[in-house]
Amino acid sequence: MAKTDTQTVGRLLQEYARRAALRGGNPYSAKAYARAAENLTALAEPLGELVAEGRLQEIPGIGNSIADIITKLHRTGTHPSLEAMRKEVPAGVLELMDVPGLRPDKVMKLYKTLGISSLAELEQAARDDRIKGTQGLGASLQTKILNNIEIAKSGENRRHVHRAAALLDSALKRIKAAKPDLKRVTVAGDLRRGCELIGDLALVAEADRLDDGPKALTPSGELNVHLADREHYGASLLFATGSAAHIEALKVLAGRKGFTLHERGFRRGRKLVAAKTEEQIYKALELPFIEPELREDGSEIALALERKLPKLVSDADIRGILHAHTDRSDGVDTLAAMAAATRKRGYQYFGVADHSKSAHYAGGLSVAEIREQHREINKLNKGFGKDFRIFKGIESDILEDGSLDYPKSVLARFDFVVASVHSRFKLGRKEQTERIIRAVSHPRTTILGHMTGRQLLRRPGYDVDIEKVLKACAKHGVAVEINANPWRLDLDWRWHRRALELGCMMSINPDAHSTNEIDLTHWGVQMARKGGVPTDRILNCLPLAEFTRFLRLKKKQDRTRTRHGSTLMGARRHSRSTNRSRTHR
Repeated sequence: MAKTDTQTVGRLLQEYARRAALRGGNPYSAKAYARAAENLTALAEPLGELVAEGRLQEIPGIGNSIADIITKLHRTGTHPSLEAMRKEVPAGVLELMDVPGLRPDKVMKLYKTLGISSLAELEQAARDDRIKGTQGLGASLQTKILNNIEIAKSGENRRHVHRAAALLDSALKRIKAAKPDLKRVTVAGDLRRGCELIGDLALVAEADRLDDGPKALTPSGELNVHLADREHYGASLLFATGSAAHIEALKVLAGRKGFTLHERGFRRGRKLVAAKTEEQIYKALELPFIEPELREDGSEIALALERKLPKLVSDADIRGILHAHTDRSDGVDTLAAMAAATRKRGYQYFGVADHSKSAHYAGGLSVAEIREQHREINKLNKGFGKDFRIFKGIESDILEDGSLDYPKSVLARFDFVVASVHSRFKLGRKEQTERIIRAVSHPRTTILGHMTGRQLLRRPGYDVDIEKVLKACAKHGVAVEINANPWRLDLDWRWHRRALELGCMMSINPDAHSTNEIDLTHWGVQMARKGGVPTDRILNCLPLAEFTRFLRLKKKQDRTRTRHGSTLMGARRHSRSTNRSRTHR
């Protein structure tokens, strides 16, 4: 009997996971099956070898029981438990689980009560108003389905950037171990370009000289490994990274100069001009090196020809962490632990921003709790000396009318304020925009948090006029957050260039709820790079002394709003000239 390939086994295990979730019982088992299925998609070795050698448990998330299931799926193409579960629910019902907000119990109720057994039937039922009148479902669920069904359609075969990075990191390590003759292996595809959702799991590996030239190898699942020898490595990496629009623009430029460009390199006729490194190819095209994150729609070629490419921010440029939570609200670690972890990573300051009182669902701070936290901050700061400081901040809810949580007298106690929407997402476009602009115009607002409120592959952002909000942020000197949580990555990088044109500053914030989540800052940096944001337009690239000065000046000028924008920009420009070096990482 022919053995089932890795990709098919992965799909079958994913089906097993979904059917187990629909059956009920222990939800963690279903999640474990799903995670194991995902890890199979980036397997760097043939599944048959791992099964034959009893090495399945080397794959992250696979223990004895899951290894047994995978073995049976590989050898027979099915499993007794899977066949039993298939008799309970039609295959189309599993499609409903792609809709954000539809829990397994709701999916089963839709199937058993209304007979809905496909995504198309679900959409039709929602449009026909058949869901809202069903007991246990209701109008709010029907609205959620209508809002989120497009997310289910658009998210197919794409995953969050941090999950893709983990899969590729695991694949990279395993392929190096399995094939020690490979000289180097580099991540390519969507991840190297800094995309927020990843559909292309790609690696480029250097092998010994390949007589028939570079080639693509798919070892298993969704992972694509592009093999190239040393002389053609740069060309293979360029093509495997993409984007298609960027490569096409390079080909057009090459053609104008009498050359050709393909995976075997940059050539004039049959003569190889450049292929060893990407830098050589760009130089041969009389272009400066174009960072991978900028290689998206082809417009970057014109910027490169005009020598107008931005100098992008790096992880090492971030001097401090702003917008982070502690166990006083909905975080899991203490203020002391969060500050210590931030300092250990080489940052110069930590801006705590727990939730405000109206965020009762997240343990928002009362005025008394604010006093307690500020006393704790004062005590901790005395022990840090001059090389590190905790700043007193708050993530203030933007209330429905656009006012901020807490009266002015309380807001005045903070060093900085992150203003964020956490409720009434369904306000009309005009009302939502006016609400946010009013919050931005508040003298105490320092940063506008996650402007659109989107959660990738989970919910769309609320309807808001981003252009108007950005103009308001520029006018009032309020930094626009690039929320680094991989589920948010908000503001979308596609708006970054416009924000810069309007005069906005940005702030890359991890929105950390634990010490581990401080490292999410990296994904915000990736988004800023993709959006072409330079270091001198990012608030928390200011060194400690300049950031302290900025906050002091902003507080003093709260009542002189016309000067806020220049204060922000002036403080940033001054820091550029006074301190360009940093020891962080």
